[in-house]
Amino acid sequence: MAATLTVILVFAAVGVFPYFVPSPYLLHIGTLIFIWSFITTAWSYMGRFGLVSLGHGAFLGVGAYTTGLLFNFYGLTPWVGMLLGGLAAVGLAVVIGYACFRFGVIGDYFALVTLALGEVVALTLIAFRDITGGSLGFTLKSKGTSLFYFQSEEKIHFYYVSLAFLILGLLVWKWIDRSRMQKALRAIGEDEIAASTLGVGIIRYKMVITMISAFLTAIGAVLYAQYITYLNPHTLSGVAPSLEIAFKAILGGMFSLWGPTVGTALIVSLEEYFRVVYGSTFVGFSQIIYGLALVLLIIFLPKGIYGSVQDWFKKKA
Repeated sequence: MAATLTVILVFAAVGVFPYFVPSPYLLHIGTLIFIWSFITTAWSYMGRFGLVSLGHGAFLGVGAYTTGLLFNFYGLTPWVGMLLGGLAAVGLAVVIGYACFRFGVIGDYFALVTLALGEVVALTLIAFRDITGGSLGFTLKSKGTSLFYFQSEEKIHFYYVSLAFLILGLLVWKWIDRSRMQKALRAIGEDEIAASTLGVGIIRYKMVITMISAFLTAIGAVLYAQYITYLNPHTLSGVAPSLEIAFKAILGGMFSLWGPTVGTALIVSLEEYFRVVYGSTFVGFSQIIYGLALVLLIIFLPKGIYGSVQDWFKKKA
C-alpha cells in the first residue's frame, strides 16, 4: 500500500512539474528521460530473462524511418505510421529471433548476432541515401502544431505524451509479470534444457517477448523522431544507440521495474551536464566510458544501482 501511494505521489509530482518549473530546457530533459526510459524498459522485457540484445538500434531505425518516410513522402499521420513502423520492427524481430532460437543461438552469441543486426540496418539506411538521406539523415516536414501530425512547437505537449507512453511501458511490464509467460521465461532463463523437458515452449515464449520488445522499441523511436524532427542513422540505429540502451538499463537495474528509468535519468542528466560544461570534448570519450562502466557494473553491481539499493533495503527490513 505504501509503495502504491509513493508511486502515485511521484507521478503526481512529475505531472504538475511543468506548472511550477516552466523551464523549456528542463521540460526538454524530462521529455528525453521519459522517451528513453520507455525504450530501455522495452529492452529490459528481454534482458531480464537472459535475452541480452545489443542490436535494438535496428528496431529503433526501422520504426523511426518507416514512420518518417511515410510521413514525408505520403503525408501519412505518424499515429498510423507508428503502428506500421512497429509492425516492421516486429517482422525483423521474427526473422532474426526465429533464426537464433530455432538453432540454439543463446548467451554471448545471441548478443553478437543482434549487435551485427543493428549495424546492418544502419548501413542499409546509409546505402539507400536517395530515399533516407544517407549519413546526413533527413528532417521531418513541418506542419506546425498539429495533433493529427503529432507535431507541436510547445515542449510541454511532448512532455505529457512521452510520460503517458512511459506509463504504458511500465504497465506492460506489470502485465508480463502477472502472465503465464513470465514464469515460462524465468524458467527458460535459469535452465533452458530443464524448461524444455517440462514442456515449456522455448521458441514460442522467446519469440513473443522479442516481438513485444521490438514493437515498443520502434514506437519509442517514433516518439523521439517526432520530438527531435530529425532522423539520422548514427543516432537511431547501429552499435552506438544499441549499446546506450543496454547500458542505461543495466546501470539502473534491468531486473527491476524502475531500474531502466533510474539508469536512463542518470545518464541523460549526466550527458546534458557534460555537454553544457565541456561542450563537444566529452562526446569522443562517451563510448569508452560506456564500455568500461558496463564491464564494472556487470562485475560489481549485476543488479544495477536501483536493484542493488532495493536488495539492501530488503535485507535491512
